[in-house]
Amino acid sequence: MEVGKSTKNAAGVKWGEINVKGFLGAATRAGFRYKNRDDLAVIFSEKPARAAGVFTQNKVKAAPVLWCHEVIARNSPVRTILVNSGIANACTGTRGYLDVATTTTHVANTFKVKRSQVLVASTGVIGEFLDTTLIEKALPDLKENLSPNSWDKVAKAIMTTDTFPKIDYAQVTVDSKDVNILGIAKGAGMIAPNMATMLAFVITDVTIHQNILQELTKVGADQSFNRITVDGDTSTNDTLIALANGAAGNKAIANLESNGCKKFLEAFNRVLFNLAQMIVKDAEGATKWVEVRVIGAINDEEAEKIAFTVANSPLVKTAIHGCDANWGRIIAAVGRSDATIDPSGISIYFDDVWVVN
Repeated sequence: MEVGKSTKNAAGVKWGEINVKGFLGAATRAGFRYKNRDDLAVIFSEKPARAAGVFTQNKVKAAPVLWCHEVIARNSPVRTILVNSGIANACTGTRGYLDVATTTTHVANTFKVKRSQVLVASTGVIGEFLDTTLIEKALPDLKENLSPNSWDKVAKAIMTTDTFPKIDYAQVTVDSKDVNILGIAKGAGMIAPNMATMLAFVITDVTIHQNILQELTKVGADQSFNRITVDGDTSTNDTLIALANGAAGNKAIANLESNGCKKFLEAFNRVLFNLAQMIVKDAEGATKWVEVRVIGAINDEEAEKIAFTVANSPLVKTAIHGCDANWGRIIAAVGRSDATIDPSGISIYFDDVWVVN
């Protein structure tokens, strides 16, 4: 069965049965671009949540990215994330940022929260303006349909060229309390290192300090979304946001070295990694999914240089597409990777088949 196609997660829990304490979601049809499908979604926390974020490294950043970065940098608690698909609100100048201001005001008024507690994210066509009147009209329906079990609908609403919704879930025990972690993502094109084109949202009921959540989010992104690539393009809208509302009732995670933090981080990273894999497997035009493993490099940075040079090589891609075990193209890519290597010590495997010694 293809990743993401199942109605259950890896643990066998049906998506409609997942409940992250204190979080509600909803989706509706606003009519930005797509016909006969939802294109606007909301994630709502019943109590103020800690927020952390990692954003695109593209110098051209969309208006929603700028707003979210500002809110999280102020360490502001967050109650609501509004996400639209179809229009990216990128390269829209002053008008784009004003549209964000209008949208966050409408959301704050509808959900009775502070504007500073509202985050927004957009995905879709670059260079077109967002019709905020469509958002204003759709918000009452979102509020009316808030549910703790609608995450599959939220995941479908934020899709653009994706062929399946991307959701993952984990549960871990921290201080004898069950902590739930739910991740939702979209992405299929503009897949490259440094976030890859994507929107990803992780909600958890863990109690955790904001600075720790931010560090875990950054580390998690570096080990998942920042290690995938398909087409070498970096998007203007890449966003990973994590919200933690503390509803699980565990003792607050305040130390990166604590046992509770390590257990939470393992589950948190697993969710991010699984979402990242789904994005690559759903990449536009992809017929193969490949994992490049580098063993024996001087450090992680050198290993990444080698791995990404191999993964981004057009010649390596064409060989893999043609099911041709052309190791010469791989070793050539390793040699031009700007990493420190010993040519006489290179070994190459295809799965467990040793082809070069």
